[in-house]
Amino acid sequence: MAEKGKGGRGLSLLALVIALAALVISFMAFQRTGADLQLRQRIESLQQALETARQETANALDRLEKLLRGSQEKKR
Repeated sequence: MAEKGKGGRGLSLLALVIALAALVISFMAFQRTGADLQLRQRIESLQQALETARQETANALDRLEKLLRGSQEKKR
């Protein structure tokens, strides 16, 4: 019976080592995923800024077109 106790202790120790390794791997995966989330937030922020700049450029070009067409009509 003494041998069963030693074997059980060895298996418990092995299970503990495997559990700790799994914990470390899961923590590393969580850190990596967290970085991806921050990257996604930055990309979304840049996309919003780009859309705003695109809209402002389109508005400026529209005003410029109206000014040019207005000046051409005056020449006629």
